[in-house]
Parts: sequence; C-alpha cells; structure tokens
Amino acid sequence: MKLGKHIFGVGAMTGISRIFGFIRDMLIARVLGAGRLSDIFLAAFKLPNMFRDLLGEGALSAIFIPMYTDKKKDEGFAKNAFSWLMLILLVITILFEIFMPLVVWILAPGFAEVPGKMELTVIIARIMFFYVIFVCGSAFLSAILNAFSKFLLAAFMPVLLNIMLILALLFSSFYASDAVIYIMAFTVVLSGIIQFGILLSRIKHKHFGLHLVKPRWTPGIKSLFKRLAISIFGNGFYQITIIIGTLVASFQSGAVSWLYYSDRIVQLPFAMIGLAVGTVLMSSISNALADKNMRSVHLQQNSSIRNSLMLIMPCLVGLFVLAEPIIKYLFEYGAWTPDSTHAVAKAIMIQVFVLPVMLISQIYSKTLYASQDVRTPVKTSMISLGVAAAIYLGAFPFVGYLAIPIGVVISGYLKNYLLRKACKKKGLIHTHKNTIKASVAFSVLSVLLGIALWFVPVTSIWTLGFAIAGYAIIYLPVAFVIDKYFIKPSSF
Repeated sequence: MKLGKHIFGVGAMTGISRIFGFIRDMLIARVLGAGRLSDIFLAAFKLPNMFRDLLGEGALSAIFIPMYTDKKKDEGFAKNAFSWLMLILLVITILFEIFMPLVVWILAPGFAEVPGKMELTVIIARIMFFYVIFVCGSAFLSAILNAFSKFLLAAFMPVLLNIMLILALLFSSFYASDAVIYIMAFTVVLSGIIQFGILLSRIKHKHFGLHLVKPRWTPGIKSLFKRLAISIFGNGFYQITIIIGTLVASFQSGAVSWLYYSDRIVQLPFAMIGLAVGTVLMSSISNALADKNMRSVHLQQNSSIRNSLMLIMPCLVGLFVLAEPIIKYLFEYGAWTPDSTHAVAKAIMIQVFVLPVMLISQIYSKTLYASQDVRTPVKTSMISLGVAAAIYLGAFPFVGYLAIPIGVVISGYLKNYLLRKACKKKGLIHTHKNTIKASVAFSVLSVLLGIALWFVPVTSIWTLGFAIAGYAIIYLPVAFVIDKYFIKPSSF
C-alpha cells in the first residue's frame, strides 16, 4: 500500500469537505445567526451524527475491517454483517421516532424554557433521524471499499452532503426563517440516500454482489458483535459526554451554536491530518503486525507522528493567534453578532490546545485496534470522558460554556497518556529520540512565528488570507529542512 499517497488523497478530500462545510456554516450563520433556529437545527443534526459515529465510522469500521481482512474478504460474511446492520438501524429508527420528544428533552432540556423551541426541535429531529439508516449504511459500504484500498470515493461523500446543504440554503433564502430548517432537514436525508446509492453502485461495479440476505447468527457474526458491543460501550461514553456538553450548554443562550462553530474550526486541521492518517494507517499497521514486523510498525508510527506534528503545530499556534479575525471575517454577517464572534473565539483559543494529543491518540488507538485489542481504547475513553463530563458539570457554574472546551483539553491529554502507557506495556510503540527532537523543533518554530503573527494587523478577509499564507510560506520550507536534514532516519 502506498501509505503517503492514500493519506494525502484522504486528507485532500477531507480538506475539500471542510472547506465546503465552512461555506455551509457561513450560510447558516448568515441565515439563522447563532440563536433559536440554529440551536434547533444543530441540536437535531447532532442525533444522526452521533449514531453515525457510534454504529458507522466510529465502532463498526474499526472492528469490521480487520475481521474482514482476516477472513480473506469473504463475500458471505460481508452480506450477513450488512443485513444485520440494516436490521438494527431500522429498529433503532422506529424506536427513536416514537420516543423523540423524550430524547430531545434529555439532549437539550434548556430548550423547554423558550416557547415552541422544544416542539420544533422534535419535529426536525424526527425528519433528520431517517438519515441514520443511510449514513451508517454508507459507512459500512465505505469500510468495504477501504479494505480494498479504495479510499477516495468514500472520503468524497461528506463533500456531497455539504454541497447539497449549501444549495438548500441558497434556495431557502426565498422562504421564511422557520421553513429554512425544514428544507435543510429534508436535504440531509436526501443526501444520505444519494451517498448510499453511489457507494452501493461502486461496489456492484467492482462485481461485488453485496445485497441484503436473511441475517444468520454465525460464529463470525457472534465474534463481530461481541467486539462491537465492547467498542460501542466505550463510544457510548463519548456520545454521552457530547450529550452532557450539549445539555449543559443549552442553559446558556447561544452556547450550543458557539461551541458548534468553535469545534468546527478546531476539527478542520485534525480531520485533514489526524483522521486521514488513522484511516489509512490501521490497514498498514494491521498488515505489519500480521507479518510480525515490529520494526515496520515502529517506523510507520514515528514517521506518522513526526510528519503530522510538523503540520499540526502551526495550526495550533495560528488558530490561537487568529481565532477572533477568523470568526469575524468568516461568519460575522447578517444575523451573526460581534458578541457571538468573541464567544466562539474564546472557545477556540482554549480547545485548540488539544490538537497535538488528539492526533497522537489517533495513532495509538489505531495501533491497538490493529492488534485486535478493543478493550484498552474503550477503557481509556471511559476514564477520560468521565473526567470531561465531571469538568463540564463542575466548571459550568463558574466559567459558563467555556467549561466544555476546558474539559475537552484536559480529558484529551489524559486519554493520550493512558493510550501511550497501554501501547508501551504491550510493546506496540517505541518513540525514537529523533521524533522527540523533531516535535520540539516544530513547536519552537511555530511559537516564534506565532509571536510575529500576533503583531500583524488583520483588518479584512484579504489581510487574514495574506497573514495565513505568509505564515505557511515561511514555516513550511524551514520545517521541511528540519525534517530532512537535521532529523536523521529512525533506526530500531
């Protein structure tokens, strides 16, 4: 597998998706602002995204791909697993449609304080929840394509969602505000149907006869669900933490939207770098572990950590320094206010410090999953997310919505420490001294340039763009020189 080529391809698609995502968010901010309607849409949209992470990309892919590879890509196993997944999703959808008022009340009890806000959220959530069937089904289809080293089409699917939402927002500008979120909700469901159809067509084009069959309880499915149950239990803690964060934030007007936009900004560099590395690295490390080639495992890990930190550190410093102008010139139009800009910027300046450990934790956790160790990532997630939830609840009375980014940062460093400790105990990780030297060098270089960037006057979106471009133009060549000439190849 050409690791670098695939990581670059997935990262590029993710970057394109996030660019369209920012355009989408700019339109949402312009049309809905950061208040009642945006809170309703974002809270309702959180539900299908939660299940996508829980049953789709989060747990199922990490468990299914190694098993599918071990079974020599058995078509019967894939059909059976696919049929079980779709049956489970159908049952979940029916249950949530029935009990949606209770679900929304649990998710955002603060909405009940505003007349009509809770009722409208229930309606929008019921519409959008049908997206769960198609997006989780698409995640399964993407896992099959990834197992055959076909990454690009699956990585393009979020781009399609964002494009469709952008078109929906442009179209809905002719309608009253309340009608906009109905149009957006139906567009989300339609995009899921189209994504599912495209991926299924691609798989059938490759002469892979994937279709629904009568679900059979085989030893392979039993093993799949046993591992999946453990992983879902851990991922469930993550989703519960998100719910707790939304619940807490719902008691401060606008906070749900502020945290959504700050998280979107911080997640951009992580998605382009960390998720791309994790998506591709797991297959590569799985093959190396199967061959008992630990030198290859360590080389891949160190190279991934070093190169990823080279790109993430300037993002950390740049987002910290430019948080306010970024939000101001991206979102401060129409219904968006300067107060919202300042609130989002403060959240970014805290949450951005979690980026390096989020990235490294991704590498550690994928290594554990590739070694067929499901329990350890689950245990570390439970501990770290428990700490995050405690911080949310304990700090909110004192610092308001900023309790959530503070909790994210502290729990992120705790999780990284626990994952690294587990990997070292199992002999799965060895951090070479050159990787440490490189990390320090990239950090120092980023901070020095960040100090200079602090004094650059940013008065428009054009000067913002020039400031970012200038930072990159100076940083990247120096960083590449450090990596190539001062950091010698690792030897184990």
